[in-house]
Amino acid sequence: MSEHVVIIGAGQGGLQVAASLRQDGFKGRITLIGDEPGLPYQRPPLSKGYMADGDASRLALKPQGFFDTEGVDYRPETPVARIDLAAGRVQLAGSEALPFDRLVLATGARNILPPLPGIELPGVHLLRGLADAAALRAAMAGARRAVVIGGGFIGLEFAAVAAAAGVEVTVIEAADRLMSRAVTPPTSARFLDFHRGAGVEVRLGALGAAILGDESATGVALADGSTIPADLVLVAVGVRPNVELAQDAGLAVADGITVDGHLRSSDPRVFAIGDCANFPLDGRHVRLESVQAAADHARHVARSIAGQEQPPYDALPWFWSDQGPLKLQIAGLSAGWDATHALQDATGATDTVLAFREDRLIAVETINQAGRHMAARRLLAQPAGISRDTLAAHDYDLRAALSAR
Repeated sequence: MSEHVVIIGAGQGGLQVAASLRQDGFKGRITLIGDEPGLPYQRPPLSKGYMADGDASRLALKPQGFFDTEGVDYRPETPVARIDLAAGRVQLAGSEALPFDRLVLATGARNILPPLPGIELPGVHLLRGLADAAALRAAMAGARRAVVIGGGFIGLEFAAVAAAAGVEVTVIEAADRLMSRAVTPPTSARFLDFHRGAGVEVRLGALGAAILGDESATGVALADGSTIPADLVLVAVGVRPNVELAQDAGLAVADGITVDGHLRSSDPRVFAIGDCANFPLDGRHVRLESVQAAADHARHVARSIAGQEQPPYDALPWFWSDQGPLKLQIAGLSAGWDATHALQDATGATDTVLAFREDRLIAVETINQAGRHMAARRLLAQPAGISRDTLAAHDYDLRAALSAR
């Protein structure tokens, strides 16, 4: 086959497209373009294991031998200038242009930079890539006080590691609870108790007004007039999808690159996957910031390019976050929940939350309950779904409800 597939973005999703194409029997050319140096690597450990041990060698997703053996032309540190859809070419930052038959956009997302005075000061950090993580880890080693702006997964994962390393940590979160966009209130409350119990000061409903300092960050001023001293500030208030290449090429964009049920963009030669893709799921369009979704997207796209017939993409979303000794696992999407049911462990602490919409189970959040999480994924993946009444009849035992089906 002479067909050429170009993949822009060498994160886990982009690499998975290349690997799955070969696994699915694709014999054409594959070019994988990344903008960072080195081999493609895992991002989830950057705010967890890597922050604790600093071992970057364990992050690589594939060795160099994979690219040589599988005939994948991997181009690290290669910025893309533009996409010329009319000519079917990807213009690189230099003079080279790559023709394509199929194009996969796995361009990911970047950190949101809030308009805070002082945000460019030394001592202020973001966390997205390996270079960010290395700089943050080095700064943490010499820090006495850290302020984390944002109470989402990344900020809280870092807060747990920093507090365990002896750093005095304050988390400020504008919402009235932690991880409010991702989890239900009972799970938020469990993690608030954990972080405060670990010595982290958590301020909810707190708005940052400015980062203080002259030559480097010395603290954060809040909108209420108070200040928090710090020699390290992590800004972790969310991400926005990288859609500029797609938008400039004339592809449809709306909170991500708009794609259909097979992850095709408004140009059928072009696919989008991962954090940058806005795709249909359960009757609405969503954009998921999830490594697992990116990998699932990649496998689906590879099968399409390899010519395999398949139904529209409908894989169940699932997520995780490691914060100290607590492993949060989420199956499904809780957005739009109208009722919850919480289960407690032997100490009375919440370890499972079931989220319902119109008396149907839509998501399950578990804390250190891997068995329940797997049962939840199997239940939620069933086309017929499961009602609250059915779960109540089994005393909300997910595994018992699964066995009865």
